[in-house]
Amino acid sequence: MMRLNKIIKIWKIIFCLLILFSLAKAEDENKDYAQLRRDMVINQIETRHITDSSVIKAMLKVPRHLFVPDSMKRLAYIDSPLPIGNDQTISQPYIIALMTSLLNLRGNEKVLEIGTGSGYQAAVLAEIVDSVFTIEIIDSLAAHAEKILKQLHYTNVIVKCGDGYLGWKEHIPFDAIIVTCAPSKIPPPLLEQLADNGKMVIPVGTLWQELLLITKINGKIKKEKIAPVRFVPMTGDSAKKSIKKSRQGEPAF
Repeated sequence: MMRLNKIIKIWKIIFCLLILFSLAKAEDENKDYAQLRRDMVINQIETRHITDSSVIKAMLKVPRHLFVPDSMKRLAYIDSPLPIGNDQTISQPYIIALMTSLLNLRGNEKVLEIGTGSGYQAAVLAEIVDSVFTIEIIDSLAAHAEKILKQLHYTNVIVKCGDGYLGWKEHIPFDAIIVTCAPSKIPPPLLEQLADNGKMVIPVGTLWQELLLITKINGKIKKEKIAPVRFVPMTGDSAKKSIKKSRQGEPAF
């Protein structure tokens, strides 16, 4: 019996040491990722003249490495988009910072995101605004993004699996809309669902796109070209119909 008690005590000590080792390793990893985030913000975002303090603060905080596949974690903070499965990507950090800053958010907005993807853009928005409504057409991506966002306690984000081209009528109007996939032309439902004095940032085009900043003022639409970009195409029946119309000669923007 005494020998058994000694063995139990030894195993308890070993177990405690393993826990302490795991905690120390996790702490080191957290420090490493925090440094990678700081480097990302300094070298990729601030040097490209993104000065919005709320965007910078959000991107310093959100753990981007948790929104990519495990095999990609160490690449999560590089200056590049990364694959997340289902032929989709998580956008380059600079592009996320640029698009978010273009919305000129002040904190009390209700934002619609089209193309949830990994959920990272929604998390960045959730750090800044009152509420985020995000739509993803691929059910597995929507479910996975929702799971991560809940694990990180983003209670102000609502995820829906559906056709983003159609927007989200139940929660209109939206103070801002951000589209992270490329339709061939601006979806009319999104223009309708944008609040007056609201802003929308959207890539429009086929193989290569133009990033547009849309502003609605007294019901009228103002369009500003920002930069050439490349995003995955918007999918779904509505987007396909839009592509057919564009090929028939209708202007994209």
